Amino acid sequence: MYRELVINAIGPEIRVALLEDQTIVELYVERSNESNIAGNIYKGRVQRVLPGMQAAFVDIGLDQAAFIYVDDVIDGRSNGYFERVYLSNETAEDEQLSNSIKTEEIDTAPRIPKGPIEELMTEGSDILVQVARSPIGSKGARLTSFISIPGRFLVIMPTVDHIGISRRITDEEERLRLKNMVISVRPQKFGFIVRTAGEGLTEEKMIKEMEFLANLWSDIQKKFQTAPAPSILHEELTVTLRSVRDLLAHDADKVTIDSPAVFKSVLSFIEKFMPRLVGSVTMYQGPEPIFDAYNLEGDIARALKKKVWLKCGGYIVIENTEALVAIDVNTGRYVGKHNFEETVLKTNLEAVKEIAYQVRLRNLGGIIIIDFIDMERKSNQEKVYNSLIEALKKDKAKTNVLPMSDMGLIQMTRKRVVQSLNRMLCEPCFYCDGEGVLLSRHTICNNLYREVLRLCQDITGDRISLRVHPEIADLLLGEENDLIISLEKLLLRQVVIYPVPDYHIEEFNVEEIFQE
Repeated sequence: MYRELVINAIGPEIRVALLEDQTIVELYVERSNESNIAGNIYKGRVQRVLPGMQAAFVDIGLDQAAFIYVDDVIDGRSNGYFERVYLSNETAEDEQLSNSIKTEEIDTAPRIPKGPIEELMTEGSDILVQVARSPIGSKGARLTSFISIPGRFLVIMPTVDHIGISRRITDEEERLRLKNMVISVRPQKFGFIVRTAGEGLTEEKMIKEMEFLANLWSDIQKKFQTAPAPSILHEELTVTLRSVRDLLAHDADKVTIDSPAVFKSVLSFIEKFMPRLVGSVTMYQGPEPIFDAYNLEGDIARALKKKVWLKCGGYIVIENTEALVAIDVNTGRYVGKHNFEETVLKTNLEAVKEIAYQVRLRNLGGIIIIDFIDMERKSNQEKVYNSLIEALKKDKAKTNVLPMSDMGLIQMTRKRVVQSLNRMLCEPCFYCDGEGVLLSRHTICNNLYREVLRLCQDITGDRISLRVHPEIADLLLGEENDLIISLEKLLLRQVVIYPVPDYHIEEFNVEEIFQE
């Protein structure tokens, strides 16, 4: 499979698209005023400790306070630097373009029990934290005091004593060689993860990168001692350099950039850290915008729509809510050829591929509920479930999928680190306050009728004026004219309709008119 990174850096935002065989599968957007801060390290100040939530709010200099859970706080009273255990098969590369290392605690591993958060943190104290997840919607940034800093070949974890090897390095001899090498040359008891790019790494290069990362950590600690709170101590790479660092070596064969300045920056970065890949970077010289040349704008626009049509004639509907993402599968125009069960199975199997693709492209995260069309045969349900598991293997984000329920539902979770494409590029409709629907015209007419009756006792004028949207005016003067006639009989006054083009369709105004 041929993979290419296409970077559009001309304009107010940077867009990075990962293409697989000329089809966009991942999109990252970074704006100058809304950059992804995952991986940044701050000196924060504890604003409020919440014993009931076992969490605390921390001021790191953003408009919205960040939060940290007790499990992400180092217990300095009992050498808590080494309480957390990192699984060796989890690496930074599984977080798409984030630098938050995926962690998981092992229940059987010996750990020093932590006290309640009110014993670990005090309001007004300073704390060294890293952003594990950028702010999403109304939720503030999530923090951790277990720091992880990625390099080209290694990730240093100065607050844990653990050695890990990327799960994408499959040769057991190579894994053992790298692990023994890290143990023999690492400074102090710093934890390290060898990234996929570290396969075949020599001891000399490993030592150099360890020294670089250890010095970087030392500089961060020195800044923490002198910097005011809140302040940023270490800023992660831009989305462009992150994509080159994390995707070019193993997930992409070529990088095409349309901005001369960004091209120069990327080339300089590659010459320093990845010299063998210099030939993979090219400057786009075409006359039309780069995303137009690759026919990506239409694909991005479709990724923002609720309804996605399938080739067979069926379709899926994707609804984003505050708590979860709901995906519904429908047969649509597809009627099949033989029997209903076969029609349903074919639609569900085709929907599986599209769902996995849309979840990855839209960067949907959190809880995802998929409502497949009901299937009677258990074997067909298992086919759909296994197909979904297989389709999700291309996705680097961590997913957990439960078997299909008797109601035809599949529940899954997907690691959420940054905002989804929909949250990044869209905003709630100012017409309907994000409800996604408008009142029907007949409903508006009925509401208007009731509103006039409510005001009838206070109306003393000779006539009543109704100012409404032109479409509502046409309806009141035509199909719904019985409402106006009824009002005139009840109120013994003439009702005059005035269309106002600037009105929202649900907006209306009732006024009384006095004769001169």
